[in-house]
Amino acid sequence: MSETVPVPDRVRAGSPSKIASRAAYLDAVAHATADPSGYWLHQAWERLQWRTPPTHGLKGDYHSVLERPFTWFDDGELNVTETCLDRHLATRADKTAILWEGDEPGQSRRLSYADLHREVCRAANALAGLGVGKGDRVVIYMGMVPEAAIAMLACARLGAVHSVVFGGFSADSLRDRVADSGAKVLITQDEGRRGGKPVPLKAVVDDALRDQAVDKVLVYRHTGSAVNWTAGRDVWWHEVVPGAGDTRKAEVCNAEDPLFILYTSGSTGKPKGLLHTCAGYLLWVTWTCQVTFDLRDDDVYACVADVGWITGHSYIVYGPLANGATTTMFESIPTYPDPGRYWDLVQRHRITILYTAPTALRALAAYGDGPVKKYDRSSLRVLGTVGEPINPDAWRWYHEVVGEERCTVVDTWWQTETGGHMITPIAPVTATKPGSATLPVPGVLPVVFDGRDHILVGPGEGKLCIAHPWPGQARTVWGDHERYVQTYFTAYKGYYFTGDGVRRDKDGYYWITGRVDDVINVSGHRMGTAEFESALVSADEVAEAAVVGYPHDVKGQGVWAYVVLQPGTVPSHDLPARLNGVCRKVIGAHARVDIFQFVPGLPKTRSGKVMRRILRKVAEGMPESLGDLSTLADPGVVSSIVDGAAQVQR
Repeated sequence: MSETVPVPDRVRAGSPSKIASRAAYLDAVAHATADPSGYWLHQAWERLQWRTPPTHGLKGDYHSVLERPFTWFDDGELNVTETCLDRHLATRADKTAILWEGDEPGQSRRLSYADLHREVCRAANALAGLGVGKGDRVVIYMGMVPEAAIAMLACARLGAVHSVVFGGFSADSLRDRVADSGAKVLITQDEGRRGGKPVPLKAVVDDALRDQAVDKVLVYRHTGSAVNWTAGRDVWWHEVVPGAGDTRKAEVCNAEDPLFILYTSGSTGKPKGLLHTCAGYLLWVTWTCQVTFDLRDDDVYACVADVGWITGHSYIVYGPLANGATTTMFESIPTYPDPGRYWDLVQRHRITILYTAPTALRALAAYGDGPVKKYDRSSLRVLGTVGEPINPDAWRWYHEVVGEERCTVVDTWWQTETGGHMITPIAPVTATKPGSATLPVPGVLPVVFDGRDHILVGPGEGKLCIAHPWPGQARTVWGDHERYVQTYFTAYKGYYFTGDGVRRDKDGYYWITGRVDDVINVSGHRMGTAEFESALVSADEVAEAAVVGYPHDVKGQGVWAYVVLQPGTVPSHDLPARLNGVCRKVIGAHARVDIFQFVPGLPKTRSGKVMRRILRKVAEGMPESLGDLSTLADPGVVSSIVDGAAQVQR
């Protein structure tokens, strides 16, 4: 696990980035550490389009965040769409801004920067006509169509606050978010398409709004399917947007005005509406998108996430567009109509940067190398991963099979709360290690606390905190600043607590071990679930694995592994012993799985994340407390898991 992979020569060659060498990286780290306020103020002047440039960077700190929240650039004024759109019209009006790949292969659209600017202005005019103004909240509940990005940018144009709700959420979840945000208008579409199946978005909206009022529902027609209609409330996009006017003056916003609210699951079950502000967030995603990926003017960039999550906000919409890039929106799934879909996408569009989730990679690797090698991937230069720690075997498959060892892999660690990348390789600079997020970006100051809450110096394992604010950090929880402080700033006074465990090796490289609640304490041994999962999927028989703790009378906690076997593999009597042998070899003699449950699949959201909350409840013998399953790609898999768990000998 500790081998170091150098940056390929073709990745370093021709980099236009100001951080394109080890020396430049170390220089940036030194400046951003010595004077973070000044460093980011300079970057803000250089990278953003301002109406009134700020004269200072940071105000405040973590110690006083309850009484006086920290701010960045708070005497500056701007509108984020002028950075993302207007400033590009003079130099790249005809360049493709959004490349849309539909659910069916070859179904695509291209919007130039001129097209996108015009459509955003039209949508902003239409929303203004529906009563939306500066500070109003607009919920967006759509699939992966360009109009979702247009809606986000139209809100920003008006100074309104958008809250995108992932198109897989249930009516109840949508209702809660509409109510909490106090949304005035909701934007949706008739249906989405995903993996050859329709997604009834408007029907879910109608259900959600049965006892929750908004002024208007703006509906984009995508599939043409019939939908129910509420007269006086519902408005067709095609009836009010195209003729609304091709220009719209951008509303001037303060740097600290809210840009969007994005809800994440909370430990209490009540979603947290994390609020990101205009300038700090935009600077962070603009800077990290260019620096991490070594984004170049001729790149065709594809982040195959969903705009309903922070990855889609930061690295499909705002980050790429602020850099004048061509950004891809992908409506489908990686296995539709077959497991070659990503690689077909790369070949047809000559994609140079691909950004996806480890879960997707593990699922695709289970089909073997054939579906990958069928397609030309020579255009690829940078391969990115996001959303969870990537195990070394999946990392190597991505690097060796997909990238043919010609590309660098940037395994990015960050969170909804951070806005953008925090610990990650920088494509032309950082030698990588399979499974490691590597090093912090300049200006990010990680601190590791051990089990006794002492700060570790040098190698060690513990809880990951950040010692100093950065511009992209979420400022509060919408309507509940006390919850924000309680969640992130009370465990370690004066530090932001990430909630993640981490190991730092002798080279200073960081290895994310998973959420702290995904650490299992077995007879005094603390082991990350990610360690077990990485070991298990290294076995030839295993395609995917998810590991959780469960109550054990003797050990305190036992280890329960949900294992998806490779196609055609049957669980033999001796397979658990052999898999435990792998765990012992990879982790140590103390690492033993107590219960193996072989399952047909894992409960995943449509963005590819495994919902370990469900697996923990099943392992704890509480299948009646699974909660909302509406965000799962295949809710039926849960029934199989629950039924199988009932047969397991505890």
